[in-house]
Order: sequence, then structure tokens, then C-alpha cells
Amino acid sequence: MRARHFGLVAFFLFLLIPMYWLITMSFKPNDEIISQLSLFPQHWTLDHYRAIFGDAGWRAAFEHSLEYTLLNVVIVLPLAIPAAYAFSRYRFLGDKHLFFWLLTNLMAPPAVFLIPFFQLYHSVHLFDTIYAVAIADTLFNLPLAIWILEGFMSGVPREIDETAYLDGYSLPRFFVKIFLPLIGAGIGVAAFFCFMFSWIEVLLAQTLTTSNATPIATLMGSAFSASGTDWGILAAAGTLTLVPGAIVIWFVRNKIASGFALGRV
Repeated sequence: MRARHFGLVAFFLFLLIPMYWLITMSFKPNDEIISQLSLFPQHWTLDHYRAIFGDAGWRAAFEHSLEYTLLNVVIVLPLAIPAAYAFSRYRFLGDKHLFFWLLTNLMAPPAVFLIPFFQLYHSVHLFDTIYAVAIADTLFNLPLAIWILEGFMSGVPREIDETAYLDGYSLPRFFVKIFLPLIGAGIGVAAFFCFMFSWIEVLLAQTLTTSNATPIATLMGSAFSASGTDWGILAAAGTLTLVPGAIVIWFVRNKIASGFALGRV
């Protein structure tokens, strides 16, 4: 028992050390970061955070990242829920092959789709907008959401559907009043993964934007310059990027817990 607890503690410490180091670096001046190795800041400073919050470019980059990430979730869920219901409740020609084909989108690296997306969005005047990144991320997040939700929906007995129809429920009314509350945990899990994968995706966001919709990951590259690397700014920006994910986890923590226990995750 003690060995198992020791192993869990060691594992969580291994996971938390990089986060702790990132956060402490954000409160250290650059000369301290470069010159010495310390567990705690010797000279606490908020200059890096002041520089970020006082710069319109940094604020805009955070807003752009949040906007296209939330927009991606809004696009994916209304599409994934009925599609997952169809895979869960109906049998049609090629359904299993189509379901597997959706998963193959997750096997391809985003770099494969850079050139098609780049040319397509230039042609339809979506390049350098949050819509370009949100729609591009849908290529990967939609199959994932369908796969997750199908597992939850298959766990709901079909007799519930049949009973509701016998009671006079139409399909839309049954879906909204009965079925969606039953798979609330699955929706929470799907939304969480869509948000996180879109938030941490860098390659597509950097390629499909230049100035009007620059994400935070692109702007962090500006900390590298000929005069040296501003490690404090990078650490502060990295720390701030952890905040949205932590907030999402806090609000959907109960859904995630039940989702991991019940669904296909």
C-alpha cells in the first residue's frame, strides 16, 4: 500500500515539476533565470506580467486564441451530437467503414493539410481570421467528438427511445428533453477535449494567420530575438496559457469524472 502511494506521489511530482518551474520562472528577473538555479525566486518581480497585460498585441493574441477555440467547440458539438446518434442508433451501408474513416483523420499530422487549407482560405477570403483556424481544427476535433459521444449514446438503452416515442414524443422533443440530459457527461467530455486540442494546436494556427488573428503561440515566438531570449516573458505567457485550461477543467470536472468512468475515452 505504501509503495503504491509513494509511486503515485512520485508520478504527480514528476508531472507538476515542469509547471512549478514555469510559474516560478515567470516571477524571476531574466538575469536570475540565466545566472542561477533556484527553487524559489530570489528577487520577486511582476514586470513580465505587466509587460504582457500592458501590451495590446499580447492581449489581442490571447483573445484570438480564446475566440477560435470557443468557436471550434460551438461548431463541433452541434455537428457531432446528431452524427454520433446516427452511428449509435441506426445501421446503414458502410457505417462501420465510415466510422473508422473518421478516426483516420486523427492519424494524419496537421502538416499534411497545411497547403490545402492555406490555398483554400486564401481563395474564399478566410485567411488570417479566427474562422479559418476554428474550421481547420474541426477536421480533427469533429471525429474525436463523434467517437466519444457514440460511446456514451450506445450506453443508453434503446428502450428509452422506444418508450418516449410511444408516449408521443417527437424526435426533436425526445432529443432535447430526455436524451441530451442522459448524455450530459459525454457532452462535457467531448467539449473538454475539443477545447484543449484546439487550444494547444500550434501549426495550423500559425500558418493560417498573420496579423489580424495572431494566436498566443505565434506571439510567444517574438520573445526570441537577435538580442537574446526574454525567458521571463515566455514563462509568464506560458503560465497564462494554463489558466483557460484550468478554468475549463474546474467547470466540467464532474462531467469529466463520470465521463472517464462511463464513456469511450
